Amino acid sequence: MSARRGIVLVLVLIVVAILVSVAGSLLLMAGTSATPSVANESTLYLKIKAPFSEIEPVSLFEQFSNAQTLRGTLETIRKAKVDRRIKAMVIRLDASGALWGQLQELRGGLVDFRRSGKPVIAYLEYSSAQEYYVASAADRVVMMPAGSLDLTGVASYELFFRGALDKIGAYPDMLHIGEYKTFSNTFTEKGFTPAHREMTRSLNHEWYDQLVKGIADGRRRSEAEIIKAIDGGPYLAERAKAAGLVDDLEYEDQVDGNPPVKGTRRIEGEAYSKVQASSLGLGEGPRIALLYASGTIASGDSSFDSPTGTVLGSETFVQWVRKVRVDPAIRAVVVRIDSPGGSAIASDVIWRELMLTRSVKPLVVSMGNVAASGGYYIAVPADTIVAEPGTITGSIGVISGKMALRGLYEKVGITTEVIARGKNSGLLGVTDLFTESERQVFKKLMLDTYDQFVDKALAGRTAAGKKMSREELVKLAGGRIYTGRQAKANGLIDEVGTLEDALAEAAKLGGLPAGKEPELLMLPKPKHSLEDLLGSVFGAQLGADVQALRNVPGLAEALKGASALIGLGKEPVWAIAPYRLEIK
Repeated sequence: MSARRGIVLVLVLIVVAILVSVAGSLLLMAGTSATPSVANESTLYLKIKAPFSEIEPVSLFEQFSNAQTLRGTLETIRKAKVDRRIKAMVIRLDASGALWGQLQELRGGLVDFRRSGKPVIAYLEYSSAQEYYVASAADRVVMMPAGSLDLTGVASYELFFRGALDKIGAYPDMLHIGEYKTFSNTFTEKGFTPAHREMTRSLNHEWYDQLVKGIADGRRRSEAEIIKAIDGGPYLAERAKAAGLVDDLEYEDQVDGNPPVKGTRRIEGEAYSKVQASSLGLGEGPRIALLYASGTIASGDSSFDSPTGTVLGSETFVQWVRKVRVDPAIRAVVVRIDSPGGSAIASDVIWRELMLTRSVKPLVVSMGNVAASGGYYIAVPADTIVAEPGTITGSIGVISGKMALRGLYEKVGITTEVIARGKNSGLLGVTDLFTESERQVFKKLMLDTYDQFVDKALAGRTAAGKKMSREELVKLAGGRIYTGRQAKANGLIDEVGTLEDALAEAAKLGGLPAGKEPELLMLPKPKHSLEDLLGSVFGAQLGADVQALRNVPGLAEALKGASALIGLGKEPVWAIAPYRLEIK
């Protein structure tokens, strides 16, 4: 009897804990949704931390973590631009590790804010090239007297694991179509192949040129002067000021006491972000759907909290597409892609739904940091493709293969025996290398998939008005990766611009009235169910542990790559681009 009472007591306590958690979360939600009071003559103080998540938090726990999204940050800047109560903006940046697509999107938002005539001050303590690139768009760049500016250029780092795999007896038996299709090189090589080196050098030089041009434009200096300044870096604050890279050396409280901030009221960005856009006359026009295609593309449902990153599930995304396609209130559709690709099958499923949508409503694609391989595959149905100058795109090619683990098994004392019938029945077995028969079967499968990819890319580009033969497109394919600017020059995209530019193009194609900003239906939407709450609460520590691992240089990319490689066992052909394309 006492044991039964103990069990009942434990269950009661669990229920009470759940109810308290739910009640506390609801109270917290109510508190965070309150509209702040904004005084006249205010200065917006905006702390910006990148890389950003592209999508809004989809669990309650994430919503209370104050994590910034790119869209949310840009929305805050846009609201401040039209808000007569806001007279100036001071930004503090933490953007080390951010890629060019998001940096350029953010920088474009600051340039647009300045068109209102309101000043922007960038306050820096330590600054990498990423932070300084964004800060150079401000009217004034202020650095603390003991600060430093690590402006030395652009270096691209890639990791190769073949040596480590050899040591443990794992052999990557990988195949690829296109000499520039380098995803598998991470596992099969100990260094750059000639094609891999050529492509990486091209990307690196492009990003460097864009860094130089952006700073030169922002600081009103010649590109030759900026190149000389970069070659003289890094800088402590005094030298940075002497080189004309910063305007003043001040502590933050001194920024508050000098014009144009002096005499204004201070409002923090976290509070100001809760101001409703509609209260400022924004987002009151007809509806446009904004669908986020973020993460590795895979069959099945999307996952927003995977240890190796966001997964874009074809079934989930198709549901979103079908919903907006039949909604008569939706005048146009914008798909925001931030994906290196993934499953060729799942990419084709999404491609088909977007083709059906294009025949009904205007379809515009906006590319974020990465829209390559399968990410480019799902972009080609669009009427218009818009990308940032530094977006990673292209990579028309496919890979396949497996990890042969017999050597590893033997090292740890594991033996395997296989009974199989059928010439190619061991095709996806993870013990041995491909037989010659299996290798030829795989190559045929991959070539067919590659040809479909090329044909669909060509059809999409032709429908968008690009005059291009199949032979010309094949020369651009082969797995080669381009920046957005290079892709525009080669006809793989239509315009260089931001997400706002893509939304404006969709509004125009959808016949929305000029001067009336559209209302956006954004998917995915945040979730508020009890199941989500419990998953958030019990997964909080796991999430913290995973985040700590992500901060180890190169490890996040290795985890993602390994996860994708494991997925090859489920689906035979993948259209995926390399993860390790970072700048330092």
